[in-house]
This record gives sequence, C-alpha cells and structure tokens, in this order.
Amino acid sequence: MKPLILTLLLTPLFLFADAKMEIYKLYQDKSYEMACHLAQSAFPEYTKDEEFLSIYAFSCLNIDEIDQLSFAITGLKKSKESRANAAYFSVILMQKTLLMHALSDKYDLEPMHFPTSVYVLSTVYDLYTKDTGSKKRRRYNYIDPTDAKKSYRLFITKTGVSPKMVIEEYYDKILSQRHIYW
Repeated sequence: MKPLILTLLLTPLFLFADAKMEIYKLYQDKSYEMACHLAQSAFPEYTKDEEFLSIYAFSCLNIDEIDQLSFAITGLKKSKESRANAAYFSVILMQKTLLMHALSDKYDLEPMHFPTSVYVLSTVYDLYTKDTGSKKRRRYNYIDPTDAKKSYRLFITKTGVSPKMVIEEYYDKILSQRHIYW
C-alpha cells in the first residue's frame, strides 16, 4: 500500500520535471511554437521557476506571441538575469502596444523613447518614431539602418473584430518573413 501511495504522490513531480526538460529541449531545437504552447499548458506549475519563465517567454517571442510575455514578466524578479529578461520583454510588449495605438488611433509617438533591441518590432518601432514623414500613410516602408539589403513594411489590416499590425521583412526586395500582432 505504501509503495502505491508513494508512486501516486511522486508521479506528478516526474511528469512536470519531464515537461520542463521537454520545453527546454524544444527551445534548443528551435521548435519555438511547440515549446511556447507546451509551456502555456505547464505554466501553472512553474510560476515561480524563473528559468522556465524565461524559456517560455523567449519561445513565445520567437513566434511573435508577444502577449504571452506578460505572464512571464511578473515572475521574473529574483535574479539579475531574470530582471534583465523582464525589462527586455516589457519594452517589446510596450513597443507593440504603443505602435499599434499610433497606427490605429493616430497617437503621436515622437516623444516616446525606449531602449532598443534586435527584435524586429523594436527595430521598426525605432524607425517609425524617427520617421519625419506624414503619419497619415497606409503603409510605412523602412530600410534597415545596419543592412541596406533589409527593409520593412509596416501597416494595419482591419479584418475581423480588431485591427492587426503587420510587419513584413524583406531581403533584397523579396519577402522573407511576415509578423502579425493583434
């Protein structure tokens, strides 16, 4: 009887340990979508595990599920590295929200300056805030400041209930990636 009770009590611990390792392995294998979605389902068990929260957030960031960052941000506070990750995720989340607000509602972002990152949304946010042209355009085209072969197109689509912000990345004028944010 004791071995059965012990087995029943320890099985969930091994299952969750396996989930964390599986998410980490998926992240290392660059299977970000699977890692993000598996981490979402395992999240309640790891709300205080900062290593898990960082892997979860980076996985979701890599597939443009930026809204998932907010769940991780609140738990990343104990170590210097965790706080740095929380700050990084917070800036990207804020840039997305402000850029969406500016494009949809003609909000002036000129006085808003934030730290930047290599994440595509941060790059486009910086280009948009430095753009001296009219903000009444339907599409905004930018050339990457570090690589003239890279360019970006920013616009809003108004299909469905709420508008979506789209950033298209081009390399040598060929569409290489499309990012869609709520």
